[in-house]
Amino acid sequence: MAAPEGHGSLPPSLVEMATRQVRSEVLSGELEPGSRVVEETLCARLGISRAPVREALRLLAQQGLVEHLPRRGFRVTVWSAEDILELFELRQVLEQHALRRALPVASSTSRDSFAPVRAALDEMRDADSRGDTLGKDDAHRRFHEAIVSLAGSRQLDVAYAPILLKLQLPMARNLREEARVANPVDGIRRHEWLLDAIESNDVSVALAALKQHGELTYLHLESIS
Repeated sequence: MAAPEGHGSLPPSLVEMATRQVRSEVLSGELEPGSRVVEETLCARLGISRAPVREALRLLAQQGLVEHLPRRGFRVTVWSAEDILELFELRQVLEQHALRRALPVASSTSRDSFAPVRAALDEMRDADSRGDTLGKDDAHRRFHEAIVSLAGSRQLDVAYAPILLKLQLPMARNLREEARVANPVDGIRRHEWLLDAIESNDVSVALAALKQHGELTYLHLESIS
């Protein structure tokens, strides 16, 4: 998902460079939740001034990856287990609603309708084969965005986007932990199974697969009643 616009008069390339660097370090786990992101250190490492770094951190805060603490600067966002479970629940509700609206699609157009979901999965595979963790995370989000877009509802897309942005850190962590403790390709397979279910064009099959998708499996969150 593209970062929000708003660089003003700052050189976009410098803002984008800083944004990508911090985002990569956060999503890869190099910067753990709660870790400080020090402006001066980032400026020195990237060889740029504080203005583009501050703008990058502002954009990352909008995406839910970092948070600003008054008089203490920025740190990697810390989500509670309850926050994560609530966000995943909201995501699943919207994805279920999207599938109920979208399926079944007319048989004459079904192949074209599912093409964006298929393309995102192909990008996940390609990034995984290259060892491109950030590219895989980006394709992963596009995969879920494409599922919701099947409904053809602009308002649903608008409602879904900020939830997915906030979830990008736990989603990336889940994929990373899955690759570490299980078969590295299991994350891809889970998404292949979900796509197969959606392409069956049977809403009950697709909803059952979505329910079993297992996005929380490797986060080891305690159940919250």
